[in-house]
Formats: sequence, C-alpha cells, structure tokens
Amino acid sequence: MQYLKATYYLDFKDPAIQELIAPFKNSPISDAEKVIRLYTLVRDQWRYDPYNISFSKESFKASNISKNPSGNCIEKSILLISLLRGLGFPARIQLAKVKNHIAAEKLIEKFGTSELTPHGMVNVYLNDKWLKMSPAFNKTLCEKYNVDPLDFDGENDSFLQQFNKEGTLFMEYLEDYGFFDDVPLDFMKANFLEHYPHIFNDSGLKSGFGTEELDD
Repeated sequence: MQYLKATYYLDFKDPAIQELIAPFKNSPISDAEKVIRLYTLVRDQWRYDPYNISFSKESFKASNISKNPSGNCIEKSILLISLLRGLGFPARIQLAKVKNHIAAEKLIEKFGTSELTPHGMVNVYLNDKWLKMSPAFNKTLCEKYNVDPLDFDGENDSFLQQFNKEGTLFMEYLEDYGFFDDVPLDFMKANFLEHYPHIFNDSGLKSGFGTEELDD
C-alpha cells in the first residue's frame, strides 16, 4: 500500500524517527490511543511557525524536521505521517488553502494576506476509515490566543478550529487541493509562487522569513 511506504521525505526508517516511535512499538495500548498520542506529541513538542519558509528538499524530510524546535503546518504533518507509517498506520498528506485569523497582522505583514496556502494536514486510516487531523497549532499557542487546543479522539475528524472561546472567527478552509501519497514539492512550490509572487526575487525567497514563532 502506497500509504505505508518509506520515501525520501517520509523516512521513518531513519534512527531519529525510530527513536520517537520506539516507546509505542510494544505498547499494550490500543491503535487509537497510539495515534492520539503521536498526534499530541507532534502538535505540542514542535511549535507552530508559519514564517520559516524553505523549499529545499532537505527541509521537508521527516528526520530533519524532527530535529528542529518548530515547524510549519506542512512540516509538522510530514513528521506525523512518518511516525504513523513507521508504526504501520496508513497515512497521507492533504493540502488546502485556509484563512487564518490568528495573529493576522503578522501574516498580512509577511505575506500580504491572511490566507495561507498550501496548508498541510494529515489523513490517517484508523478503524476502517480515513480521518483528518491537523497537528499545526501547539497547546501554548492556542492558550495565548484563547482557542481550545485541537484534540483528536481516534474516531472523528479533527482539523478545524473555526472559532475561539469567545465565538470569534479563528480559521476557515477556502479550498481543498486533495491528498497525496508523498510530499508534492513541485505542486507546493508552484502554489506558493502563484499566491505570493512578491515574496520571491531572482535568487529565490526574499530575506526576512526566518523563525518567528507566534507564541514567543
């Protein structure tokens, strides 16, 4: 099954990924609980950072992502998919365009819009059905912006935090690009360039897009 294969990006045979999944290999907990714990691990151990942008192949390799303190939504999704496949759970990446109302001023300053694309999430095949989940927003970030952390219960889709605790619009999905069995780097580059041409110069991405976590 293509959704269980190791690839250049989803390199779950790498020692860095094997170390992360080792505690789960002989654990007596249920499959659902394993997926829940992996999801929570990636959600909270790697902080969300939408500003650290690179389109080098190396930056989207799960073993490299695992060694960073933070990641954007696609990087965190790649890491989670690699962990899931490493434990035998079919998983794939899904991409979309979203409008993000969290720290919108920063996003508009950097990107010229509060719309982010491509946005990454995870599909996992669990208990005979595909489920969606998004490990992007870490718990401390959600606390700062008065949003309930996005939990995954092993039974239902968990990918959208539409409102914060006060009922203010937080996030909305604008367009679905579908799912992929591996990281579609060429599609991602073309999509980013189409939506943010002003960010590029002749040598690639303009400067000023370094790490800048929202919950600092």
